[in-house]
Amino acid sequence: MAGMLSDLERVPHRANEPISSEVTRRLLDYLISGDVRPGERLPSERRLAEMLGVGRSHVRQAIKSLTVLGLIDARQGDGTYLKRTDSPLLPLAIEWGLLLGAKQSQDLVEARSELEILLAGLAAERRDEADVEDMRRQVEIMQATADNDEFVRADVAFHLGIARAARNRSLFQVMRSIRALLEVWITRVAYAPGTRPATWFEHAAVFQAIEASDPDGARRAMAAHMEGAADRLNVTLAEQERRGGAAAAPTYSRVGEPPA
Repeated sequence: MAGMLSDLERVPHRANEPISSEVTRRLLDYLISGDVRPGERLPSERRLAEMLGVGRSHVRQAIKSLTVLGLIDARQGDGTYLKRTDSPLLPLAIEWGLLLGAKQSQDLVEARSELEILLAGLAAERRDEADVEDMRRQVEIMQATADNDEFVRADVAFHLGIARAARNRSLFQVMRSIRALLEVWITRVAYAPGTRPATWFEHAAVFQAIEASDPDGARRAMAAHMEGAADRLNVTLAEQERRGGAAAAPTYSRVGEPPA
């Protein structure tokens, strides 16, 4: 483990990507490598920081994101353990928490961002022409449709298509497990006035980088999209709080799941 994790300090820091994202990606690579068994204890936060050559705050943020995603179990006073990657993640209580503007929504935003950036880079490296055509179709639907429900379905399908193109079963299962978060988040933003043009533009940038097989460009584009999407979500949550309560969520149809 030490040899694998310590490589992070030799990875050049990307100007448009937080160090915590690099730490999360390296820890994800390690956790899904098969070298760690479910239930096995990870090194301490201090030890991980030393091995990776980064500050403890960056390791703490990465662990927080991986915990929210359900990949690891951080036990107070006992350590951090790898969970089963096929265990049920993000119960419906979290979906309602996001709808109600609960405080944990920020943790979910951060966790989704880390996962999506990683998947975009992998998709740019591993996608085939069928993946590209599927993503192109979803982006074109988002640009052309005047129907909010159709826009949401295409948006969700685009992100699940990226997860499929990444060719990593463990990460795909995590992405599929948080589809409730995706649908609630995207629906809230899609129904907010004036948000759709920016959303489409950011998706188009991600698609172009993946189509060009540009992993760094795909990660940058996805990071920019996640930042923009988080800002738009926060605006809707702030407006809801200003009105003094939870707004009724628009109804939406679930997108058919792609095969695992």
